[in-house]
Amino acid sequence: MRHLVLVLGDQLDAEAAAFDGFDAVQDAVWMAEVDEESTHVASSQPRTALFLAAMRHFAAALQAAGRRVHYTRLDDAGNRGGLAAELDATITRLQPLALVMTAPGDHRVLRALQAVAAARGLPLELRPDRHFFCTVREFAAHARARRTLRLEFFYREMRRRHGVLMDGGEPCGGRWNYDADNREAFGRDGPPPHAEPPRFEPDATTREVLDLVRRRFAGHPGRLESFAWPVTREQALHALERFVAERLAGFGRWQDALWPGAPWLWHSQLSAALNLKLLSPREVVAAAEAAYRAGRVPLQSAEGFIRQILGWREYVRGVYWTRMPGYAELNAWDAHEPLPAFYWSGETPMACLADAIGQTLEHGYAHHIQRLMVTGLYALLLGVEPKQVHAWYLAVYVDAVEWVELPNTLGMSQNADGGLMASKPYVASGRYIERMSAGRLCAGCRFRPGERVGDTACPFTTLYWDFLLRHEATLAANPRMVMPLKHLARLDAAERARIGERAAALRAGTAGV
Repeated sequence: MRHLVLVLGDQLDAEAAAFDGFDAVQDAVWMAEVDEESTHVASSQPRTALFLAAMRHFAAALQAAGRRVHYTRLDDAGNRGGLAAELDATITRLQPLALVMTAPGDHRVLRALQAVAAARGLPLELRPDRHFFCTVREFAAHARARRTLRLEFFYREMRRRHGVLMDGGEPCGGRWNYDADNREAFGRDGPPPHAEPPRFEPDATTREVLDLVRRRFAGHPGRLESFAWPVTREQALHALERFVAERLAGFGRWQDALWPGAPWLWHSQLSAALNLKLLSPREVVAAAEAAYRAGRVPLQSAEGFIRQILGWREYVRGVYWTRMPGYAELNAWDAHEPLPAFYWSGETPMACLADAIGQTLEHGYAHHIQRLMVTGLYALLLGVEPKQVHAWYLAVYVDAVEWVELPNTLGMSQNADGGLMASKPYVASGRYIERMSAGRLCAGCRFRPGERVGDTACPFTTLYWDFLLRHEATLAANPRMVMPLKHLARLDAAERARIGERAAALRAGTAGV
């Protein structure tokens, strides 16, 4: 055998660089399902099922195209349980002259496979991941040229370089960013009528995976009864088409809104397919821009959606690969509290957290405001150790792969990188959740968002003021925190003490949450 082409569970792209020059006579593909990828964090049942179902469908498509595939299933006899061990055993059996793969997206996996290749004395050719608009080297050059690393400047550079939403040398509409137009909450009657995303009923292959995951990972979080994610290229393309046609137009206006029992709203739910490489970001961005150019969606929606992919998604990948492995250890706020147990069960009297976590366990999904300003916000205010928050996000969401999840969690959500990714910590009281859900989440909760002390005080509100108190000196150096600190200065010593006592009770688990 000339080349053994390694394909990981988040590299399901038949046009990937790893397949360049593939010879059906001399080369073969290697794929492996292993326990380690579901146990290094307690991967939720929906997340594990999505990866395995997509992998099996992709392997079948490769075989149908005439490519030899050496595929190890999770329940195969003799499965060694880890990618490195499985690769080593396959090398012994097949004796390839070289290993080839598209560069992995996970630092841990890259190091493990490199170690196997080195130990066996085999060359491992890492080919560039063409899935992205920006290479890691290009991002590193961008970062070196700037004193501070901010998304907005990177995003503008990407728009210019790739000619996206540009009219000549100027941005469409005369503005680069329409974020200020995209923060509307629903009225008291809730979301207006809107289309639901398509459901993809499990076929025989996926049903086999669901049964396997239920048996093998019965103790892992999450449920599989409503599993309906796209697991093939064809399904992912259909999901993209439906989103652009039916929900993109309202995405911008409502992207930050919250509503109980409404998991999907106008969000795309395309991130899992993108991260598995079933979809290319180029085709997703092109579809959104074409809809705007054709007058089917407003500019604020097209721009807001494209910014998440061409801007934010590329930006976090650049941060990950230019800052790892040390990035994962950052803890700027010196936070060391344990993650509350209710994050794994959803059993909490806080209505907003119960809604977001319950939805997460049911579907393996929550939209970005639920992640940033509900589950992430509470962990930040409580002072949870960032690595524990990272492990939870990596475990529970179907779209979680480390290169995108870690910077989003540790940098954006927990602000644990000292302000590298965000110029201020995203902190707010319960009033924010009340406003963005038009009061509906708070109406069903025993805690009151306007109260910071007392038995009915909203834990978010108590912990918000406690966060400002604990970090007042550090925050005073941040010009974006001037107004919150002015409000803090009005609190007398007695009120400050009551806030501290209530916050301590919340951390000790003696405050009824």
